[in-house]
Parts: sequence; C-alpha cells; structure tokens
Amino acid sequence: MIRDVALALGQMPDPRFRRVVRRGVGLSLLLLAATAGALLWLLAWALPDVVTLPWLGPVAWLDSLASWAAVPVLLVLSVLLMVPVASAMTSLFLDEVAEAVEDRHYPGLPRVRPQGWGEALREAGSAFGVVLLANALALVAYLLLAPLAPLIFVILNGYLLGREYFLVAALRRHDRAEAKRLLRANLGRVWLSGALMALPLLIPVVNLLVPTLGAAAFTHLYHRVRRAQSA
Repeated sequence: MIRDVALALGQMPDPRFRRVVRRGVGLSLLLLAATAGALLWLLAWALPDVVTLPWLGPVAWLDSLASWAAVPVLLVLSVLLMVPVASAMTSLFLDEVAEAVEDRHYPGLPRVRPQGWGEALREAGSAFGVVLLANALALVAYLLLAPLAPLIFVILNGYLLGREYFLVAALRRHDRAEAKRLLRANLGRVWLSGALMALPLLIPVVNLLVPTLGAAAFTHLYHRVRRAQSA
C-alpha cells in the first residue's frame, strides 16, 4: 500500500498528471464562478428595484444590499465545494492518469476496454453524488460525535475514495460486473488504501491533488491484485 502511494508520488511530475490536475481545477473554478454569477444575476432579477417596508416606506437599495450580502456567502460555499467539485471534474480525466501509470510501469499490456464519454460522465457523476450525499448525511455524526469527526471522515471517505479509484483502474480492463467482483474480493486493502488517500483531503490545496494521486496509486493496487490472482 505504501509502495503504491510512493510510486504514484514519484510520477506526479509527469506532464499527463499535471495536465489532469490543471483541467480539473480549471473546470471547477469556471463552474463555480459561472454558478455564483448566475445566482447573483437571479437574485438581482428576482428582487424589485423598490420595496415598500413598514415604517420605512419605499426602499430602493434592498436589491443591492442583498447582492452584496450574498457575495461572502457564495465565496464560503465555493471554498467548501471546491474539493468535491474538483474531484468530480478531475474524475472525468482519471483514465489518462491510469494510462500514464501503465505506460511507465506496466508496458506490453493488452489494449484497454473502450469507454465512451457517456460511461465516463456516468461514473464521475455517480461517484460525485455518492460522496456528496454520504458526507452530507455524515454531518449529523460529525456534530454528535465531534471529537471523533476526523476519524469518521477518514473511515467514510476511505471507503468511498477506495471504491472510486479502484473502479477507475479495473473498468479499463473489465466489465462492471467483474470490476465489482474484484472490488468485493479485495475490499479490506481497498478500504485501507482509500483511508490513506482520505488523509490529504484534510490539507487545503494538497487535497486538490488527491484524485490524481489516488487514481495512480490504485492503478498499482489493481495490478498487484491481478498478479496475485494469476499466480
């Protein structure tokens, strides 16, 4: 497990790795900026120019006040959503990370199973939705068991990340049924490796590299599993 992560870290300067990180973060910033701009425009459109308030009479500055008040709220939300959105955007390109790992460390492999953009979007959307929903539901546990919140976060996201990144590697060479069978057969080591990937999520900026690092490390894990099965 440690060796998988070390190999992935050693390949982080790979131009293909850097390209995936840039795309994921860039698309995330564009998406969040567009969403914030659309919400501010909607707020300005929905509020009338003049509002009549009790005791104050006609007020012409309420829409401007609401728009300015929304800016810090949107900034905070953007910071909170940056990591899950960046993970989702980066997930669209993780196949390139797995390909770079295989080109460098596992030459001579047969051609991969063709995956269309539809399947990639479906997998990325599904993973993003599950991670977001699971962590939203876990907020209750974080609040009730505050001292254990970091441990709960790592255990929960260890499973979610391990599942996602293992399937990224496995679905390149197997159909979904076989990929899930491999996942179930190796769930313990997948979960532990995912927990190791979840730790950097707690570090700002570094957490933006986790999808790329995770996809690379789990590509090594997948090939170790396959070799062990073939032996």
